[in-house]
Amino acid sequence: MEPKTTTGFVKAAMTSEVPEGKMKTIQLMGHDVCLANVAGTYYAIGNVCTHFHGPLAQGTLKDNVVTCPWHGSQFDIRTGEVKRGPAIMPEPVYEVKVEGSTIMLRQKQ
Repeated sequence: MEPKTTTGFVKAAMTSEVPEGKMKTIQLMGHDVCLANVAGTYYAIGNVCTHFHGPLAQGTLKDNVVTCPWHGSQFDIRTGEVKRGPAIMPEPVYEVKVEGSTIMLRQKQ
């Protein structure tokens, strides 16, 4: 038998919990993760702003950009890259896989 491709993936949420254009905070192995639905595709980055630890999922999501509610730092939800400061460090990125209606995550290597 071939090994399952789910190795390292952890169940994070159901698709019904993250409507299109919305974000949700989830816990993954002790880390806060911002899970977002952009036009039906799910992305996940760290939820703690690298500038001053703001909760990104409580901010805004426009297109592929998450804006921190505290000081306005912006991150690309697809890559974790800083799009606008004051943050200078990118967010960690998680791999996302959808199996049926289950969203699965694992930290990128």
